[in-house]
Amino acid sequence: MLKPPSPDPLLGSADDKIIDFAEVDIRLPMFVYVSREKRPGYDHNKKAGAMNALVRASAILSNGPFILNLDCDHYIYNCKAVREGMCFMMDRGGENICYIQFPQRFEGIDPSDRYANHNTVFFDGNMRALDGLQGPVYVGTGCMFRRFALYGFNPPLVDQVNPKKGESESEMQALSASEFDRDLDVNLLPKRFGNYTMLAESIPIAEFQGRPLADHPAVKYGRPPGALRVPRDPLDATTVAEAVSVISCWYEDKTEWGYRVGWIYGSVTEDVVTGYRMHNRGWRSVYCVTKRDSFRGSAPINLTDRLHQVLRWATGSVEIFFSKNNALLASRRLNFLQRLAYLNVGIYPFTSVFLIVYCFLPALSLFSGFFIVQTLSIAFLIYLLTITICLVLLAILEVKWSGVELEQWWRNEQFWLISGTSAHFAAVVQGLLKVIAGIEINFTLTSKSAAEDDEDIYADLYIVKWSSLMIPPIVIAMVNIIAIVVAFSRTIFSVYPDWSKFIGGAFFSFWVLAHLYPFAKGLMGRRGKTPTIVYVWAGLVAITISLLWIAISPPKGGAKGVKTEFQFP
Repeated sequence: MLKPPSPDPLLGSADDKIIDFAEVDIRLPMFVYVSREKRPGYDHNKKAGAMNALVRASAILSNGPFILNLDCDHYIYNCKAVREGMCFMMDRGGENICYIQFPQRFEGIDPSDRYANHNTVFFDGNMRALDGLQGPVYVGTGCMFRRFALYGFNPPLVDQVNPKKGESESEMQALSASEFDRDLDVNLLPKRFGNYTMLAESIPIAEFQGRPLADHPAVKYGRPPGALRVPRDPLDATTVAEAVSVISCWYEDKTEWGYRVGWIYGSVTEDVVTGYRMHNRGWRSVYCVTKRDSFRGSAPINLTDRLHQVLRWATGSVEIFFSKNNALLASRRLNFLQRLAYLNVGIYPFTSVFLIVYCFLPALSLFSGFFIVQTLSIAFLIYLLTITICLVLLAILEVKWSGVELEQWWRNEQFWLISGTSAHFAAVVQGLLKVIAGIEINFTLTSKSAAEDDEDIYADLYIVKWSSLMIPPIVIAMVNIIAIVVAFSRTIFSVYPDWSKFIGGAFFSFWVLAHLYPFAKGLMGRRGKTPTIVYVWAGLVAITISLLWIAISPPKGGAKGVKTEFQFP
């Protein structure tokens, strides 16, 4: 722990041999490293519990009105990003902003971005679009919070808050907790925040210091300039002891921490739920994209690690769908289009069921010899052409508006199919098992280890680690490949080969296989070092499909239109 700096500037000396600090303020900010107490029998609630412990400890030690949240694998890349985020909250009309979300940017990703780790379509497209509504969703890192919003209060109603006697509208003093929430009795403060007066007393101060700067008569709910430059009282042993007490393992018992206050418990995607709760109370958020990346971090470039990461996100979305955090149950304070965005967060894993069906349809068409659409009328072709043109134009519009490159968009489409047929489907199955049978879910944590080959920074990209999540995409790929071979053989041995039907059916199978190309490349590993289990599964799938098709439609001798007959031994 570094003690708080003195209020007066502290200049360095010119005696240093390397840099002259004679005219440089060398004060260091207050720094505290927190290691919270954990004991058997107490649920420490992982990351959400750690964040809530930090909120309480910092409220007593420093009580800064704004909180910056970064994951352990992220670092500050733009030193001015914090100031830019604070400007949104301190400017006129910023009193109802709960957090500022910055885009995630990653380092150490392969140049081709094989598994869409940059996620540019989401961060440069979806999040920018949400910024025009009630604000972007909270993604767990690279986010600056208003401390007061984390305490479970609604945004201040500027029109209903009247200045006290002797105060101007732009320089109102700190309010009491009962004035923030009229349903909150002073006697109920311990039930919500815990039985420590110092923590409760810090809440009005944090609210007052986080208000917009009252540097203009139009600011009706602000604080006077210079209010934050008042010298702070030095920390004493009693204050530090109380900061230690509020991070004890039993402190949250019989309080609303994790249920209404702070980061919300009960979901593996606590970040989305926490942001949803704030939006549901009427707060809004802002998406801040700086010219220079604000923060940078690392991401898993290995196929298995990437799939397990997506599995965790998708499982959290399924949990949200079956919980009271479903956007269908939201309050009227949530914007209608924002409600649809949160609905999509909970629904998108279920689209994997239809996606898997669509991936098998081209193969079924090739096996059966019938096209997907039985009759191709002029009206249907016009309808299909119209829908296709609209979708293409919409994609072009989104790409041009968001500045996403075409290659990045295509990588996103490819990994959408890969994850949709593997991790998303597994998340739906696991989520249903948890809801129906009460079976808890254990996750493989995302591996972000260093490369084994010191000479190649992308060595992890070529490591093949088998996972059951790989089975559905392998089956889809093998079924479509076998279907193309069967249809080609049937066509070439026919008396009157109908190549148009074969090309029409094979086109859709090739389209599915084109989306699975990064997945197949990941299975190959480096220099063709494919695990034996991949070949085993491929062989089993091929044999099973062949036997199944022969059982369903056994070959008959002398079939019409076939020169040769095939008899299975």
